[in-house]
Amino acid sequence: MEAPNTINETVNAVYSSESRRVLATLIRLLGDFDVAEEAMHDAFRAALEQWPRDGVPSNPRSWLISAGRFKAIDGIRRRSRFEPLDETAAAERPSGDDPDLWAEPESVEDDRLRLIFTCCHPALSPDAQVALTLREVCGLTTEEIALAFLTPAPTLAQRIVRAKAKIRDARIPYQVPAKTELAERLGAVLRVIYLVFNEGYNASSGSSLTRHDLSAEAIRLGRILIELLPEAEAIGLLALMLLHESRRPARTLPSGEIVLLEDQDRSLWDQALIAEGRQLVTRALSTQGSGPYAIQAAISAVHAEASTAAATDWGEIVGLYDALLERDPSPVVELNRAVAVAMRDGPSAGLALVNAILDRGDLRDYRLAHAARAELSRRVGDLAEARRSFQRALELTRQEPERRLLERRIEELGASPGRNGEL
Repeated sequence: MEAPNTINETVNAVYSSESRRVLATLIRLLGDFDVAEEAMHDAFRAALEQWPRDGVPSNPRSWLISAGRFKAIDGIRRRSRFEPLDETAAAERPSGDDPDLWAEPESVEDDRLRLIFTCCHPALSPDAQVALTLREVCGLTTEEIALAFLTPAPTLAQRIVRAKAKIRDARIPYQVPAKTELAERLGAVLRVIYLVFNEGYNASSGSSLTRHDLSAEAIRLGRILIELLPEAEAIGLLALMLLHESRRPARTLPSGEIVLLEDQDRSLWDQALIAEGRQLVTRALSTQGSGPYAIQAAISAVHAEASTAAATDWGEIVGLYDALLERDPSPVVELNRAVAVAMRDGPSAGLALVNAILDRGDLRDYRLAHAARAELSRRVGDLAEARRSFQRALELTRQEPERRLLERRIEELGASPGRNGEL
């Protein structure tokens, strides 16, 4: 018998690594998001009670799925809400005596792919698709998703509730679409995977810059997708994620402090991921239908090819951003292009573009826009504007490493020499 503290640590570790897989399979078995979520939590509570007595099972995931399924069925029976059709469906499922017979590893792994296509069903609004997938597939909190969307948390919560109700009431199937339907469903799925990766690569809040579990999950889903549908944009998105992921080891110091791209030790970049990413970029751009993800991946490939920050081909990057703006115009793309222009033509040229974006009201609550204005203002010698913009960026930032970086920037400005805003 293991000590209670050891069991608690084990259950917490299993929850961290397996809870989303368990939930995805329970949704398949039970047919209802809320019932499945309650069943999952019941299963983990049962683990805390039974594992100290009986020991940790050899396959914790299957044990939890089995426990959750039967607790849900017992609960439904106690409430006398079974319909004849549900009884028949339950009877046709494999027996729970040996959960490995029906909680097969391959099937359980596929459940998350089924779940993401269900969450991205065209009957749901695009925002609901993304919010529901981030909540159910990846386990982000409502508050984390709201920060990523720049949306009030209560609004986001209602969006998720309505999406679940729509899936239930419309009897949206829990399955990967047929190949004839995959293409039209792919765009929403790619958007979701991209946002999941972004949350893992640059967390919207918390004590850490990154959440490796989320970015790894997004990459896994991206690999599965190109096996199912090797279209240009699916390939481009995987390339983009791999090229970004290659820089993870150099993005922070051991203390957790952020290292900006121009200061990173490029010898720490993962060359295997870069090689795979560059190969996929070439494949995506040579495949009919390449679009914004493939272009963004090409931009990342230019960064990856530069041995030093000074060797970066900013002219090529600006040209790629021009192409991206034609395909997918947005203020965020404009902002990224403005920063590239600043690197090519000097800070004054980039600052004029950033000011134009903010002055027309776009990105007023986007921390990176104010951080870009602050940094470019600092470089042209307008220290007063740099302080104001760094302070505004700080007010909008919920991630601790970013907050510390911005606080250091503000402190450095306070100690900088200057007169009338000039260095």
